[in-house]
Amino acid sequence: MDRSNEIQIDAKGIYNELHNEFTDHGNNLMVMSHLGEFSQELVNSLSEGLEYIMDQREVKRIIIKRMFSIMIEGLQNVRLHGKANLLKKQLGHVMIIEKNGMFSVSFGNIVDEQGKSILTKHLNKLNNMELSEMKGYYLDVLGNGDMTDKGGAGLGFTTIALKSKSKINFQFLEYEEDSYYFEMRIELL
Repeated sequence: MDRSNEIQIDAKGIYNELHNEFTDHGNNLMVMSHLGEFSQELVNSLSEGLEYIMDQREVKRIIIKRMFSIMIEGLQNVRLHGKANLLKKQLGHVMIIEKNGMFSVSFGNIVDEQGKSILTKHLNKLNNMELSEMKGYYLDVLGNGDMTDKGGAGLGFTTIALKSKSKINFQFLEYEEDSYYFEMRIELL
């Protein structure tokens, strides 16, 4: 039995549900939305495009810089750490909305059981820190030089939390066998 259409519908269905929930807050503007695979070229293009859009909307430069950092870290996380689905596609999403000068961002990708466990532990740890604690934690991890198997030091979520100045809300949705669709949301405060 060919499940390729069913799997594609599952990913689109999850994305559509998240999209509807994310944008169902009244009078807001969808700044950017993408579901699919993320190459390095696409990450660069989306980040530069967002910077251009925000510049055209005359958003303060400091907010643009913070959003650019969040965008790079979030998209790199999707690109580098997402699990491929049964069709060997590494799907993920990004959505950004603006309401009254405030920006909300949603990133998502497929993770396995181990990824779910690691993310839950790490994000709960970050969400329980005060901003000053998080800055110290960031510098400590940066200084000790420990690298993950993917080549990073595990600082992406810390950078996102620091740049957004908000907690990282997250959830895991049932996806395929032994995998989940991970979604995180932040508010740029």
